[in-house]
Amino acid sequence: MATDLAVILPRVLIVSRRSVRKNKFVDFVGEYHLDLIVSYGAVPVIVPRVTGVHMLLDSFEPIHGVLLCEGEDIDPSLYEAETSNLSAEEMEEIRRLHASDTAIDKEKDTIEMRLAKLCLERNIPYLGICRGSQVLNVACGGTLYQDIGKELTNKLPLNERVVHMDYDNYDGHRHPVKVVENTPLDQWFKDSLEDEKMEILVNSYHHQGVKRLAQRFVPMAFASDGLIEGFYDPDAYNPEEGKFIMGLQFHPERMRKPDSDEFDYPGCPFAYKEFAKAVIAYQKKLNGLTNVKKSLKLDQEMEKKRKIIVRSFSLARNIYEHGINSSKESELEVGAEFLEVLLELYLYRISNLF
Repeated sequence: MATDLAVILPRVLIVSRRSVRKNKFVDFVGEYHLDLIVSYGAVPVIVPRVTGVHMLLDSFEPIHGVLLCEGEDIDPSLYEAETSNLSAEEMEEIRRLHASDTAIDKEKDTIEMRLAKLCLERNIPYLGICRGSQVLNVACGGTLYQDIGKELTNKLPLNERVVHMDYDNYDGHRHPVKVVENTPLDQWFKDSLEDEKMEILVNSYHHQGVKRLAQRFVPMAFASDGLIEGFYDPDAYNPEEGKFIMGLQFHPERMRKPDSDEFDYPGCPFAYKEFAKAVIAYQKKLNGLTNVKKSLKLDQEMEKKRKIIVRSFSLARNIYEHGINSSKESELEVGAEFLEVLLELYLYRISNLF
């Protein structure tokens, strides 16, 4: 028995990250992401990071949203023809300092780039956290710092430098970011922002970040060293209408008080809440295009018209397959007129979808 799409909860695809446990590869996704997606009414569907999955993404349909989060550094060949001016010695030092992140995973890159571009093509809601925000920027033509410390921090005066990765205080480390007014972040954290400073303290687990922001995006927050900590597409942001394209460099889902599940700020879970709202709305729009009312009963007049249309298509099929044309031209015109009306209706629905 076919499953009714109307009763399927909205599906959010999340690509796993590969790790090694007991000498075996293990795929995982941080549970905070999964918990928030479920709590706001959607179903997380984990896309395993295994060879060949990028060729099987059609099998994960229907896709109502995509959440991309943790992972290794993105292959620099995907965002700039030439590497940065970092020397071989500097690159070796970066690999030593950030060993778990600098091992590029091209399979994960391929899977996530395809999903990001699919979201952009079909206006599927997309939330990128940390690496996921970088994937989104690169997918739209932006670039990244291969290492913030070498390419940005070290070029600034000491009093302007920001620590973006603190391995000794991994979950507890925070640094201030300035929130841009009249952006979603401003709305979510408005009760925690002082009018003059417009700052919140965010966590930080990255040594890379946005260098050149893709043209379609607008910044939502900056670190004091100028690094963009959040951005979105204002033309693709309206959760009530199923629109949501956003990237956050920090992890709001992990901004919690020590030894507690209480968030640092009431606004921390709002990225997930509004994303899920958009996912639910997108599913409803999608179902509106695909659902056909069942058990439709026709009166005698409508049934007569239906039979005429069916006969028209049957005659057209005979002409196409066998060259038999024993019909009157008027009998074929009925089917042609029906197709014209159907096409107009389809185009109307598509134009009003987005």
